[in-house]
Amino acid sequence: MLSPVLGEFLGTFVLILLGNGVVAGVLLESSKSKDGGWIVITAGWAFAVMLGIFTSNTFGSSDAHLNPAVTLAFAVKTGDYSKLALYIPAQVGGAFFGAVFNYLHYLPHWKETKDPGKILAVFSTEPAISHIVSNFFSEFLGTFLLILGIVSIFSPTMTGLTAHFGTFLVGILVWSIGLSMGGTTGYAINPARDLGPRLAHFILPIAGKGSSNWKYAWLPVIAPLSGGACAGFLLGYLQV
Repeated sequence: MLSPVLGEFLGTFVLILLGNGVVAGVLLESSKSKDGGWIVITAGWAFAVMLGIFTSNTFGSSDAHLNPAVTLAFAVKTGDYSKLALYIPAQVGGAFFGAVFNYLHYLPHWKETKDPGKILAVFSTEPAISHIVSNFFSEFLGTFLLILGIVSIFSPTMTGLTAHFGTFLVGILVWSIGLSMGGTTGYAINPARDLGPRLAHFILPIAGKGSSNWKYAWLPVIAPLSGGACAGFLLGYLQV
């Protein structure tokens, strides 16, 4: 039966399957798209966002948040927190299984890849330079901009835009954030996108995979949630 929870789960599943899939294609050895570069990765993620939203809508979620930071932002903005306990577990679960299926899709390539850093990067984000304050600010600001962009795209003042075209623009928004701001931390801007796949990396039997870097794992969860909450508060205060 179609439901908002199913929509959030499947939409996030598609988001991670395609998003982490493009990273795997660029980083894993013997992939035909190896060394495709950052533009390929950011474009792949942009399209993953679009397809994830369409999937989420189709299977019952008119919200199609796919991101706990987005869910929290709209909860703070509207004062309605009822969806948090339903959407967030579905989003993290969808992200986990999206990462697992991506692992299965690239199964022969893991043993060819000897660099544990590249293996982890297929699943979750890592900073280019480890600097907690700077890394936190990057994720906070990227998520804050994501929320402002989403609300602006779907604002009642944007007359003439169809819902489908709005989805396309959200993908372009994520692409822009990735190109302009993603070089510092890999632009998680989504706690589920990082936590679910990091759990998959921790559990899956990948030879030589190395550490899942749990010391860093809190940051791409807390910073996006903080950015989302602050954006939601500002938008609610301004009654946007």
